[in-house]
Amino acid sequence: MVDTATMDAIDAARAKDHAKGSAKSSAKDRERPSKRGLREGARGRANQPWWFALPALAVFGLFFLLPNLLNFVYPFTDWSAFHSKIGFVGLSNFRTILQDGSMARDIRITLEYAVLVAVFQNGFGLGLALLLERDSRFNRFFRAVFFLPVLISALAVGYLFRALLAQDGALNSVLSSLAGHHVDTPWLGSTTWTLVVVTLIHGWKWMGLAMLIYLAGLKSMPGDVLEAARIDGAGSWRTFWSIRFPLLAPAVTFNVTTALIGSMNTFDIVQATTAGGPGSETEVFNIYMFRIFGQGLYAQASAMSLVLFLIVVVLAVPVIVGLRRRENNQ
Repeated sequence: MVDTATMDAIDAARAKDHAKGSAKSSAKDRERPSKRGLREGARGRANQPWWFALPALAVFGLFFLLPNLLNFVYPFTDWSAFHSKIGFVGLSNFRTILQDGSMARDIRITLEYAVLVAVFQNGFGLGLALLLERDSRFNRFFRAVFFLPVLISALAVGYLFRALLAQDGALNSVLSSLAGHHVDTPWLGSTTWTLVVVTLIHGWKWMGLAMLIYLAGLKSMPGDVLEAARIDGAGSWRTFWSIRFPLLAPAVTFNVTTALIGSMNTFDIVQATTAGGPGSETEVFNIYMFRIFGQGLYAQASAMSLVLFLIVVVLAVPVIVGLRRRENNQ
C-alpha cells in the first residue's frame, strides 16, 4: 500500500514538472514570433529605399534652403533690373543703404511698432485668459470667438479695418450717431496716432494665440499653492501678482518673444491699412524693402533683408536670455 502511494506521488510530481515544462516552452514559443516580428520590422525599415525622401528634400531645398542661402550672397552683388549680368560689388550695397536716411527712420519705426504690438498683444491675451479661465460653456464659446482672428488672413484683416476706419467708414458713422454731429476723424491718416492704431489692429489679430498660451499656463498651476495662498488670506489681486503671474513666466517668455519677432517682420497688415503712410509714419522696414525691390534694385533689397535679419538676431537674443533668466529666478 505504501509503495502504491509512493508511486502515485512520483507520477503526480512528474506530471507537474511536465506541465511546467510545457508552459515554459509555450511561453518561449509565444515570445519567439514577437521577437522575430521586431527583427523583421527593423530589417524592413532598414531596407526602405532612402530616395523615397527625395521629393520632400527637393521641395525643401528649392523653396526654403536655397533662397535663404542666396540671401547671404545677393547683397554683395549688383543684381538689379538694370543689369543683364550679376557681378560682385562687395559692401557697396550696404554703404548705399546706410547713406540713405530712410533706413534709420524705418528701423526706429519698426522697433516702436514691435514694442507696441508686444504690449497690446500680450495685454489683450492675458486679460482674455483671466476673464475666460473658468471652464463654462459661455467661456468656451468666447474662447473660440476670440481665436477666430488668428485664422483670418492678415491682409483680409488689414483691408477690413481700412474700410472700418476710413473717414467715411463705419466707425465714424457710429460715432456721429452717438455724438449727434458729423465725425470724420482720420484714424489712418494722422501722423500722431496712426502707428498706434495699426499696432492695435496687429495686437487684435494675434491676441487669440496669446490667450491660448496664457490659458495653458493658468491651467497648469498647482492647485495646492493657490489653496495655500487663499488659506493665508491673500486676496485675488495679491495672489495674481505674487503667485500666478510669476508662475506664468514661461508663457510670458514665449508670447513676448514671438510678438517681438513677428512684428519686426510685419508687412501685410501695414501694407493693407496704410501702405506706410501717412508721410512714411508707418513705413516699417519691410515696407521700405518692398519699395526698393519694386524699383528694380534687387541687391539693395536683399542687403536690407540681411540687415533686418541681423537686427532681429541682435535684439531677440538678449530678450530671450533675459526672460529665461527671469524664469529661473522665479
